[in-house]
Amino acid sequence: MMKVIVPMAGMGKRMRPHTLTTPKPLLPVAGKPIVHWLIEDIARVCRDRIDEVVFVIGEFGEEAEKQLLQVAEQIGAKGRICYQDEPLGTAHAVLCAEDSLDGEVIVAFADTLFMADFELDKSRDGIIWVHKVEDPRMFGVVKIDNDGVITDFVEKPAEFVSDLAIIGIYYFRDGANLRKELEYLIDNDIKEKGEYQLTNALENMKQKGLKFAPGAVTEWWDCGNKDATVFTNRRLLETRSAQFSVDASRFNGGTEIIEPCYIGKDVVITGSKIGPYVSIGDHTRVENCVVDNSIIQSHSTLKNIRFTNSMIGNHVKLDGASHELSIGDYSTQN
Repeated sequence: MMKVIVPMAGMGKRMRPHTLTTPKPLLPVAGKPIVHWLIEDIARVCRDRIDEVVFVIGEFGEEAEKQLLQVAEQIGAKGRICYQDEPLGTAHAVLCAEDSLDGEVIVAFADTLFMADFELDKSRDGIIWVHKVEDPRMFGVVKIDNDGVITDFVEKPAEFVSDLAIIGIYYFRDGANLRKELEYLIDNDIKEKGEYQLTNALENMKQKGLKFAPGAVTEWWDCGNKDATVFTNRRLLETRSAQFSVDASRFNGGTEIIEPCYIGKDVVITGSKIGPYVSIGDHTRVENCVVDNSIIQSHSTLKNIRFTNSMIGNHVKLDGASHELSIGDYSTQN
């Protein structure tokens, strides 16, 4: 029975103003919430049915919780909500879902997306998703031996030890074993930089003889700020272009659509040039605009605007501007 635990209780401060009204993992990119893409891609790598998805959240509200449960349902899994009331670190966040820490478990932190062509090797005690980076000083990294086994976990190394960065997705063959190690950290108040860290539990498990292997992903996309999220939107549209065919004949008034783009339901576009790499949410109206490489959410009205590398929220009304924009929900500008 495969379970996925998704810690996502953070406030998403670097994504404000967009996260003032929507939790970051529920922000749509290429037509789906970030966390929806994440769960789908994990299911593709593990190849087995995911039976349960547990979302570890803060006070997101009833509507957000409903959306998360729907994400689980759409991959045929049972959804469950757990709460992390205080930001006490990654180990604490995972342990908030302790009732689900048994059997096979994947832990996936919900601020990253990836492309991968490996298949999960369940003969291993654990798999750590990694990606080769140019500057590993900003990441936790792993060292591996000649047999492909992880020998060390190093947090933000000042000097080069490895360029394989941990992207925040982990497979454990025995979730109960992980639970015991997390409980040990918290019961003994073992912290690093003031928080309970998952990497400390991994190190303890390794010292007891468990063998972890890397699962190398071909691309790793961050959704930590506006520019990174717009880039992730672009790469999703590029790499999954077959999913995003747009019937340009549904739009009139001299509109040109340059694919790949995602255009939602009941969108009205007139006299505009849209694309490439544009996502537009449901019930949005675009008139006399030139837009590329941007995300526009739902129920917005945009007129007489030229912009790129931008994020526009829900229920936004803009008339006349030429900027790089990051505008939250319910904004109005004339």
